[in-house]
Amino acid sequence: MADKKEPRRGLGRGLSALMADVAPAPETPSAEAPRRPDRQIPIEQLRPNPDQPRRTFTQVHLDDLANSIRTKGVIQPLIVRPDPQADGMFEIVAGERRWRAAQMAQLHEVPVIIRDFNDTEVLEVAIIENIQRADLNPIEEAAGYRQLMFKFGHTQEKLAEALGKSRSHIANLMRLLNLPEPVQEMVTSGALSAGHARALITAPNPEQMAKTIVDKGLSVRDTEKLVKSGPSLDKPPRKPSDVAAFSMDKDADTKALEGDLSAALGMKVSIDHKPGSEKGRVTIAYDTLEHLDALCSLLSTYR
Repeated sequence: MADKKEPRRGLGRGLSALMADVAPAPETPSAEAPRRPDRQIPIEQLRPNPDQPRRTFTQVHLDDLANSIRTKGVIQPLIVRPDPQADGMFEIVAGERRWRAAQMAQLHEVPVIIRDFNDTEVLEVAIIENIQRADLNPIEEAAGYRQLMFKFGHTQEKLAEALGKSRSHIANLMRLLNLPEPVQEMVTSGALSAGHARALITAPNPEQMAKTIVDKGLSVRDTEKLVKSGPSLDKPPRKPSDVAAFSMDKDADTKALEGDLSAALGMKVSIDHKPGSEKGRVTIAYDTLEHLDALCSLLSTYR
């Protein structure tokens, strides 16, 4: 008989312990003093985490942090682990922005806390640290939640409880990953807010509407009205055939279920149910092979 598949690790004491490592530094003198670092390590003996979930480092924010470091030093130690690929080197688990800013401030050493994390824990800590510090843009944060769910078996409910977020916040952000890539890029660049993007999730032509929103500087409320009005006002009225097709749109319950499944999976889900029948089809669209692999891993847990 084949070996039984090892269950995926749930959210429990392991994640709680990891979160304790990435607790933000206190901001007031009355708060508890930050933890003492294990040691000071030369800048050149550190290398970034190649799986860092945050891909963008805003220069303005780096400049501000570098100025602060010049005045006060690095208050919160970086979390590192011995580099598995090079003796005498260390891989940054959490704190890459502080490491970059310290170089700009021309520091030669930075304080670190050394942990013997495995590859899985490194990714978890990196995601949690960025989410806790609000360092991620909405798309990166949503991708971080998806990684925590797919790679480590965490549920939205447990993530919400552990991270101090509402379940609706997590679900709504993950739904942004169903938007077309150009729209996601607008959110990442700051051209669109998360509120604008959420309103576009149910739009039939989100990419075109996103461009209209940016060009006209529409508010979130205006965006919601635009989506509810249907196709862009720049288009000619629908032909009779178009109206007939529109009348066969899915009912509200089906659309709501599609939204719930999409939010839970972080992928676009379409439900096609034949009226008057109990049969139908569920289609899950993935953007990358990594997402497909994550979906396969998730489904395999229910065998």
